[in-house]
Amino acid sequence: MTRLRVSVMDPVSSIRLSVAIAAARALSAGLRISGRGGGTAAPGLAALTIDPCIVRKVSAGLPGGVIVVAGTNGKTTTSRLLANILQASGLAVAHNRSGSNLMRGVASAFAECSTLRGRLHADVAVIEADEAAFPEIVRMTAPRMVILNNLFRDQLDRYGELNTIAKGWEPVLATLGPGATIVVNADDPALAAITDRVDARRVYFGLDPGLHALHSLPHAADAATCRRCGAELHYRALSVSHLGDWHCEGCGWARPALDVEGSNITLNGIESLELDVRAGKRAPLGLHLSIPGLYNAYNVVAAVAASHALEIDPAVVADACMSFTAPFGRMERIRIEGRNITLALVKNPVGFNEMLRMLTSGPTGLILPALIAINDLDADGRDVSWLWDVDFELLERGSAPLATTGIRGADMANRLKYAGVVADRLELLPDDLRTALFEFVRGLPEGEPGFVLATYTAMLELRRVLAAAGLTKSFWDQ
Repeated sequence: MTRLRVSVMDPVSSIRLSVAIAAARALSAGLRISGRGGGTAAPGLAALTIDPCIVRKVSAGLPGGVIVVAGTNGKTTTSRLLANILQASGLAVAHNRSGSNLMRGVASAFAECSTLRGRLHADVAVIEADEAAFPEIVRMTAPRMVILNNLFRDQLDRYGELNTIAKGWEPVLATLGPGATIVVNADDPALAAITDRVDARRVYFGLDPGLHALHSLPHAADAATCRRCGAELHYRALSVSHLGDWHCEGCGWARPALDVEGSNITLNGIESLELDVRAGKRAPLGLHLSIPGLYNAYNVVAAVAASHALEIDPAVVADACMSFTAPFGRMERIRIEGRNITLALVKNPVGFNEMLRMLTSGPTGLILPALIAINDLDADGRDVSWLWDVDFELLERGSAPLATTGIRGADMANRLKYAGVVADRLELLPDDLRTALFEFVRGLPEGEPGFVLATYTAMLELRRVLAAAGLTKSFWDQ
C-alpha cells in the first residue's frame, strides 16, 4: 500500500513548521506534568497559530498517505480498529487515538509523533474527523482513503440539520480523484447520494441484519425520503435508524450493490458480537469481537472493508478484530469497589436508542441498573431537546433502578417520568459527577454490574474521576 509523496518546503516554511512542532510538544509536556490534561487539543491549537499548514506539511511526507474516518456515530471505534489492523500488518500508524477530532486534535497528534523537521514516525495516518472539521481535514491531507460511516442528527445547535452536513461534505468529496478510495456505508441513503457521482473509487459496505432487523422506521429516523425524486423510501431490511436495504418505488433508485457485507450476526448482550463478513469473492471471515451491539457491527464491517480495499491479509484482519477492545467510554468495562461498571457514550437520538435497544432486549426489560449523566456544555450541544427524540419508553418495562445526574440530570429524570418509568425506580443524584458515580456504585449489591450512559463532557469527567482514583488510565494514554 506504499506510494511516494514528496514534500518540498522553502527555508522559512520549514523553520515555521519546526517552531510549531516544538511549541506543541513543550505545551503538551507541560500540561501532562502539571496534571492539567493530556495535551490532545491545546498543543495543536498553538501549533496551528504558528503554522496554519502544519497538518498539510506533515501529512505530505507519509509514504502510505492518510485515511480519514468520518460519520456521526462510530468514528472512534472504526478508526481504532483500522489502526490496529494496519499495525498488525506491520505498518507504523499515526493516529489521533484520543478521539480529539478537530483540526487542533490532528495537529496535536501529528506534532507528538513527528521529528522537529516534520517527518512522522509512521507509514500511514488514520485520522478521525469531526463532522464539521471533515472538509478542512480532507483539504489539508489529500487522503488516499475516506471512510464514511453514517449521517444522523447530532447537536443541532452546532451542526444544523443532517442536510447541512451532507451539503458541506459533497463538494470536498468531489475533489477526490480516481487515485483515492471512498469506503461508504451504502445502507445510508444520504451517503449513497453524496458519493454517487464522485471520481474516486468507491467501496460499498452494509449489513444483512437478519433477525435483528427493525419492523419499521423509528420516529427519530432522518432519511425517510428519496434524495432524487422526494418519494418515500421503502426497505427490504432495516437495521439502525434509517440504515438498511432501501429503495425508491418512485424513480427506482436503490442501495448500491455491496462490495463488503456483514451477515449472520449474533448479539451476545452487552458482552460481544459475532458476524460473518464477506469481502469480494473471498470466503467470509467469521469474527468474534468483545464489543456489543448491532451499531458496532457496522463499525467492524467498515474497518474490514477498508482493509479489503488496502489488500491486507484477511488472516491479519481477523486476528486484529479478535483481539480488539473497546475505546474509552465506548462500552468500556471498569471494576469499582467490587462492582463491574460499563461506560457508554451517548450523544444523539440514534446512538441512545441503540443503547436502549441493547439494554432492554431481554424478556424482562432493562437488564441492569443504570446511571444516566447528561451535560449541556459546548462539546455536548447546548440544546437538550434531542432527549425527547430518544425512545426512553423502552425503559418503562422492568424493575431495574434508574438514576440521573449531570448539569441536566433533573431534565433527564423528568423525561423518564414522561416515558412512563415509575417513581420508585427513579433517583435524582447530585449533579456533581464524582459524588453521583460513587453513590450509584455503592447502591449496587457487591459483585453486581451496573451501566453508565453519559454525554461527552460527562464521560470525560467521569473518566477523570476514575483515573484520579487509579481505577483506569487517562483517556489519552489508552
